[in-house]
Amino acid sequence: MLKVVDAMKEEVARAGEALRRLLEKIPVLQIEGIEAEAGAVSGGWRPDLIARLLVDERPHMLICEYKPNGQPRYARSALLELRDYVAQRTPQATPVFIAPYISPAVRQLCEEKHVGYLDLEGNARIAFDGLFIERMVAGKAATVRRELKSLFRPKSAQVLRIMLREPSRAWRVTELSKISGVSLGHVSNVRARLIDQEWARASDDGLVLSEPGALLNAWQDSYIAPPGKRLWFYTPLHGSAFEDAARSALRAEGGPGRAVFASFSAAQWLAPYARTGTHYFFADEEGLRKLQAALKLAPASKGENVVITVPKDSGLLADTIEPAPGAVCTSPIQTYLDLSIAGERGSEAAEHLRQERLSWPK
Repeated sequence: MLKVVDAMKEEVARAGEALRRLLEKIPVLQIEGIEAEAGAVSGGWRPDLIARLLVDERPHMLICEYKPNGQPRYARSALLELRDYVAQRTPQATPVFIAPYISPAVRQLCEEKHVGYLDLEGNARIAFDGLFIERMVAGKAATVRRELKSLFRPKSAQVLRIMLREPSRAWRVTELSKISGVSLGHVSNVRARLIDQEWARASDDGLVLSEPGALLNAWQDSYIAPPGKRLWFYTPLHGSAFEDAARSALRAEGGPGRAVFASFSAAQWLAPYARTGTHYFFADEEGLRKLQAALKLAPASKGENVVITVPKDSGLLADTIEPAPGAVCTSPIQTYLDLSIAGERGSEAAEHLRQERLSWPK
């Protein structure tokens, strides 16, 4: 416990130094002191730091709260504490929220609540007594990038895909574990992260996605092409001959091997937008052999018109939709993600698909 307390004191001290470095750059501002508040107030809450300043010889205070986690769930409670403290004890002071990293969503929340903010990456916005301090740093903190990437790795993604199919449904952890094939512990971790980001809320009936659009935005922002083997082929089949042969090979009848339309090819069935001369599939090894036989594929180093990815993540082949007999496609979510990284035409097709199939009411 002592180590935890000491570590927190060190973090608050770093926050105080970051605040000092920011304020020292303002010529009309003089720092009289930045110190921790002594003694708890009624209810047991006190700010972590109080900065006493002179602005053109006029005294002013910044009442600061530091949180080691700047995610929305923790930020919202800190903003309420700050606003209540300032309203009750120092109405002329300026509340300031400080964290290691403050996301754009939390920055907007701070602005809506009229609370200044500063993070240890250098992002800041503090306004008082005619002064306006704003600084933006490009990119996300490394720890935040790692956290988000871990949320969208294959096992976690299996849970997210299930929830995004029915975003208004309340899910029990045991249900999600059983359907996704992911352990209870891992599903519980996903649940906690979704709640921390305020993309989901806990109800009496279970976990409900409250912001599926924001979740999908974050996933798309972190998305990279699925790892696996990518192969290029040429098929002599065209038009209806190609379509009939492909649908026959993709038709799921309980046999070995899985293959599905992906990317632009899946989008043609889900939300047609723009045709391409290349056909795209995901497949396992047996599914690859089925496609090679059905489509008369020959390896191609150039001039290919079929691209097949054999992904390491088998969950991509389980998360499918069949809009017409044999037209087995990656789900709208997966298709959207793949299109979003497929260049300019892919981005346009992705946005069209999102409008048609992935629009959720607020």
